[in-house]
Amino acid sequence: MADSANPCQQYQQNAVKSAGRGELTLMLYNGAIKFIKLGMKLAGEENIQGAHNAIVRAQEIITHLNDTLNMDYELSAGLASLYDYINRRLVEGNMKKDQDILGEALGLVEDLRNTWAGALKLSKPNMASGQ
Repeated sequence: MADSANPCQQYQQNAVKSAGRGELTLMLYNGAIKFIKLGMKLAGEENIQGAHNAIVRAQEIITHLNDTLNMDYELSAGLASLYDYINRRLVEGNMKKDQDILGEALGLVEDLRNTWAGALKLSKPNMASGQ
């Protein structure tokens, strides 16, 4: 009950409920990035269980993104391969608590997020410039 009274959590829940599909995908990328960074930080602090939990959360997000691909589009096959690779790197990085491997996965997810964010901006009319 206390969680539903938390204004920050209520804001986040409302943001998710009101977001379009494109914004939800962006939120998922941001979540994966947040959890990979947290996993790296905790691994560096030798908090093995905390690092594991954070990296698993990132893996779950990447798996969800992969599972929701529309395979009717040619691009989806390439994304599926990339998501699979990222997940394999996350698993290996988690097992070894290897900053370099986790950093590689982080870089890939950040690239995907930045590309997606750019595509979202292009797909929306630019109200600020009056176009």
